[in-house]
Amino acid sequence: MSIAAVVLAAGASTRLGEPKQLVMLGDETLLERTVRVAREAGCSPVVVVVGAEYAQVLGNSVLGDAVPMINDQWKEGMASSIRVGVRTVGTVARDAEGVLLMTCDQPAVTAKHLLRLTLSTEVKASRYAGRSGVPAFFPSKYFEKLMELKGDAGARELLAEARYEELENGELDVDTVADLERARELFG
Repeated sequence: MSIAAVVLAAGASTRLGEPKQLVMLGDETLLERTVRVAREAGCSPVVVVVGAEYAQVLGNSVLGDAVPMINDQWKEGMASSIRVGVRTVGTVARDAEGVLLMTCDQPAVTAKHLLRLTLSTEVKASRYAGRSGVPAFFPSKYFEKLMELKGDAGARELLAEARYEELENGELDVDTVADLERARELFG
């Protein structure tokens, strides 16, 4: 089974004050870590959607065979990056049976968790802090719905009734300096 990953990494990181994609966690950046975890889960291809500061992000990241895509509409919100990523999957991996949507700032995500999400024929979300979110798995029959998303809510509406897998510490996403400090305490 071929499962693609789309890593959403286009935001401006305004609250952190520097590109979160390039923040070090252990011996790798948050973006490199996310790509590595997606690969360890067997995802192919791994599409990385960048936007704000894309030249700096791509120029300072080792992404191997990941497919980088620039979203020049990143200010619209997460939906624009989802559309770029899913469109790319449809072009470079026409046989993909599904896609994992991920963000680059959730250090709690593991390959094991991603594999549990993909053991489904329906939409499956991660659950943390009492709500469902990304990473989330979408079978290919949902690609068209993903392409219709608008704004900054991302795929939240499609995840409302989805089955889910609990993700310990999944609520930790690196948006502030305090978040980064906590991530370093928990994950290196």
